[in-house]
Amino acid sequence: MKFATVTDNGARIGYVELAGLEPVRLFIHGLGSSALAYFTSIAADPLLFGSRSLLVDLLGFGISDRPQDYDYTIDRQAESLARLLDSLRLSNVDVIAHSMGGSIAVALAASRPDLVGRLVLCEPSLKPTSRLRVEAYTEQAFIEEGFATALASVGDIWPATMRIADPVAMYRSEHSLGKNMPVDLCERLLGLTMPRLIIVGARTPEPHCLNQIRAAGLPIVTIADAGHNMMLDNHAAFVAALQDFFGQD
Repeated sequence: MKFATVTDNGARIGYVELAGLEPVRLFIHGLGSSALAYFTSIAADPLLFGSRSLLVDLLGFGISDRPQDYDYTIDRQAESLARLLDSLRLSNVDVIAHSMGGSIAVALAASRPDLVGRLVLCEPSLKPTSRLRVEAYTEQAFIEEGFATALASVGDIWPATMRIADPVAMYRSEHSLGKNMPVDLCERLLGLTMPRLIIVGARTPEPHCLNQIRAAGLPIVTIADAGHNMMLDNHAAFVAALQDFFGQD
């Protein structure tokens, strides 16, 4: 594990680095998750292995710090990732991002296009949506009651990483995908110029903005026999999609 300070108050992002060649690959997880849990087997797959890879846990999640004075908004998390990449003197990295991580990756690519060479978004959250897990609670009530309720209601896989997430980070991050989400993330995505790929699971309802993305001519790959966690549901097809995209150059 490695750590890098990414806020003025000293909060550190934790990550695991797999040695290899450039371009560097940056893996970003979704809400209540961890890149180590969701992407390690992808980064280490023989068909993709060989590139230097950073499996990064966002602030508030996984092995990263949990600053209580941090707002956990999409743009702030993107700024923290930019600080990480700047501290490592990296640019033009290949970004693979899932769900909320996709929102953050779009914000990163739009604000610092020098940092992102190619962008893979796995069912990104690009439009504000209702966040029922937090909307009924104040932040303090969510910490005391709502977080445990959420843990008990999200299936078998998600709790494994959600239970090590900070409740404050969960609450504020949920709102960053709802009432506090930037309204123009889809427009930001369509305004980018680097190569982009959208990956969706065949069992998932069509994500918001997909029609706009399709109309803009961006490539979309549907992973068969997979839902929102397509990298876990169909590892081989997910790896093949990445291999095909990254092999185009």
